[in-house]
Amino acid sequence: MQLEIRPDPAEVGRARRWARSRLAGCGIAADDSLAETLVLLVSELVTNAVVHTGCPAVLRLSLPQPATVRLEVADGSTRAPVPRWADGEETGGRGLALVDGLADRWGWSPEGIGKHIWCELDRYAEPPAAAMAYSGGRAAGEGLDGLDGHEGYEGGYGGLAYEAV
Repeated sequence: MQLEIRPDPAEVGRARRWARSRLAGCGIAADDSLAETLVLLVSELVTNAVVHTGCPAVLRLSLPQPATVRLEVADGSTRAPVPRWADGEETGGRGLALVDGLADRWGWSPEGIGKHIWCELDRYAEPPAAAMAYSGGRAAGEGLDGLDGHEGYEGGYGGLAYEAV
């Protein structure tokens, strides 16, 4: 399942509504904590693509295994996610820290003329505590193959926030 996203901030709300309807079709109720977490992850990944690339994007939602939900956002930017320090007063710059804290796995890779950032949630796992979003409670960016999803990344946020650009 996929949704074409225009480079317009209003598309973030449309992506959330689309994801809710698709999740319901997969038997994940809107009031389920998994659905709430997935919709937040959709919001973060689509916002990053729309705001930081200025390019159209594609949101994909899949169930690669019966117990796993996978979100992917492909965009036209070839630039890798770049770490930056988020000041306590800033309202942005924490998107990938949230993804790291909420997703069971996440990563990114080149795709065509751009890249895609993905994350996965296990359907039957307990949702992580919100505090983990900033604590680095597990290896940040750990991929499906146990690697970090991109070369040179050492994992662990240690107070860093990452912005997808």
